[in-house]
Amino acid sequence: MKKRYYISFSISQDILLSLIASLVSVLVIRWTSEPIPGFTTLVFKWLAAAAVGTISGILISECSRDVKKYATVRSIARVMTAILIKEAVLVITLAVGLVSFPQMLQYVLIMLLDLILTGGALSYLRVASRLLSGHSPNPSQMASRKTALVAGTDEAAQNLAQELEKEGYDVIGLLSRSPQMNGRVIRDYVVYACKTDDDLEKLQWRFGGVDGVFFPRTVMERQDSARDSGDKGEVQDSVQQRDRMSLLGHMVKRSFDIGLSGFLLLIFSPVIAVCALLIKREDGGPVLFVQERIGRGGKPFRIYKFRSMRTDAEASGTPALYSGMEDPRLTRVGRFLRAHHLDELPQLWNVLKGDMSFIGYRPERQFFIDQIKRYNPRYDYLFQIRPGVTSYATLYNGYTDTMDKMLTRLDLDLYYLRNHTVWFDIKVLGLTFLSIVTGKKF
Repeated sequence: MKKRYYISFSISQDILLSLIASLVSVLVIRWTSEPIPGFTTLVFKWLAAAAVGTISGILISECSRDVKKYATVRSIARVMTAILIKEAVLVITLAVGLVSFPQMLQYVLIMLLDLILTGGALSYLRVASRLLSGHSPNPSQMASRKTALVAGTDEAAQNLAQELEKEGYDVIGLLSRSPQMNGRVIRDYVVYACKTDDDLEKLQWRFGGVDGVFFPRTVMERQDSARDSGDKGEVQDSVQQRDRMSLLGHMVKRSFDIGLSGFLLLIFSPVIAVCALLIKREDGGPVLFVQERIGRGGKPFRIYKFRSMRTDAEASGTPALYSGMEDPRLTRVGRFLRAHHLDELPQLWNVLKGDMSFIGYRPERQFFIDQIKRYNPRYDYLFQIRPGVTSYATLYNGYTDTMDKMLTRLDLDLYYLRNHTVWFDIKVLGLTFLSIVTGKKF
């Protein structure tokens, strides 16, 4: 059933994008030329021919079968075949005179424009997915790998780090007592200056916890200690920003959050109004679902969503997890909102206020946080950053309705924390957009 939905969604999306490309092509020709007699009729004929060509190309090439395999060479080849079939139909349409232009140059230009725009429109999701999803080949496996630091920077420490990598550890870096070594890269391992237990604790926070610090058989930092024996200064602040992202990165991220959330609130205001009206008309209950969640610094905040469940969803008083689209507590309108992620729109206000970011970890209630921490106390490390409307974990783990899924989500969230950069956020945001427009449920 899901596969049929994805295929139908993919076909509809490709047809729409192809027609938009053809419409833009003919409008460009009109904008760059003298008035064309009967232009409105010409546009309808052109779009009809484009629709016939697109549908024929999709059916013949079977490119819709690659709905979930965007990154393969085969999927791109099938899309290119569909595009060429469409362009062949358009060429025939021009050749037999069903659509005509005053000048021969216009024939050439519109075919060239349509080919380029259609190719870009139908390929962008597949190409973008390949570029954006390359952060890790197996997210769950990468996230669950044990993390390690290796004490020392000499050859023995480097060899130990490589051995640990072979055994399945994620070696974050090497430790040095010398401030001068801080930030250097040796055999692709970053060196962190660490002289005291307090410095090591800061590194733990920065990387969302470390499973172990390993020592080579050689005396720890023999060469570094010799150079550092006369140094009376403090270690240069290698962890000015506790999590992985730089201070500049946090400034860029917050500026982006403010700008985009404000813009989207303005653009989607009609959609927000319609959603509110539909929710109110269905059962007369409150439009917004307001709940206390735990955010940055472990502080509670009020999260806003469109109400998608019955008003008595938690009448028993015990917090309950959302169990997917088959959850009997969903209302009819709520099921639609959840399916298209429209219930999240009010969270734009949380982002604008600073309670949340677009990308982070999904905020949870204290009740469930306490349960998670019984199995993995590292949840506290997440409080260094703002929770997000979407997250790296959501992309690969979906909604969490069991403790096992919650613990897997925590592993993925900690992996995100260790790799927290502006570029990583762009990847997560891009993949979230791709998932929504391709109909993926999470």
